[in-house]
Amino acid sequence: MSRSGGGGGGQQRTCCSSCCAFIFTTGFMILIYWAIFQPHQIRATVDSAALSNLTVSTSPSAVSYRLAVGLSLYNPSKRVNIYYDAVDAELRLRDGGAVIGTGPASASPTEFLQKRKTGEVVRIEFEGNGVGVPGDVAGELEKEVKGEAPAVRLEVDVFVRVRYVFAAVKIRQKPRIRCSISVPVKKEGRGNGVGGVISSGDRCSVKY
Repeated sequence: MSRSGGGGGGQQRTCCSSCCAFIFTTGFMILIYWAIFQPHQIRATVDSAALSNLTVSTSPSAVSYRLAVGLSLYNPSKRVNIYYDAVDAELRLRDGGAVIGTGPASASPTEFLQKRKTGEVVRIEFEGNGVGVPGDVAGELEKEVKGEAPAVRLEVDVFVRVRYVFAAVKIRQKPRIRCSISVPVKKEGRGNGVGGVISSGDRCSVKY
């Protein structure tokens, strides 16, 4: 009986060793893949931005606006395709200011495949109506709108979920894209709103 028990223990150790060897080999292969075929970071630029119907109220402190941003995303890798599984964003005033848009009114496309050495423009739209902001924020924004060279400074934070795919290997990442824009504005029609358009091509920062 004792010999039979000893044999079972040996089989368990062999099975455990085989599993460990498999896990180690798989991890080593992924490491080699990453070292040789490491995909470059996504390159992001502001293709265009259109701000319209921006109004600022200081009593109560609130803003209304509509912003459409064309975000150009480029895959610089020669070997790796990128699957975009989700695109989300928030809008805030520049330099880490108050958030005035917690999610885009729309983003198109939100899911797509980006092949090697190709670009894709994602359109992100924000819309706010009477969004409450701190009093000092409303005052600062009003100064920007009424200045000698009126321009509104904004920051768009884009959160994406991607999969880098090479053959059967898939690596998931959640990069954060931060774009700073400055939109010269002028009065629109007979209303109180202001707006403006830019075609900047300014690079955005991308952090993984």
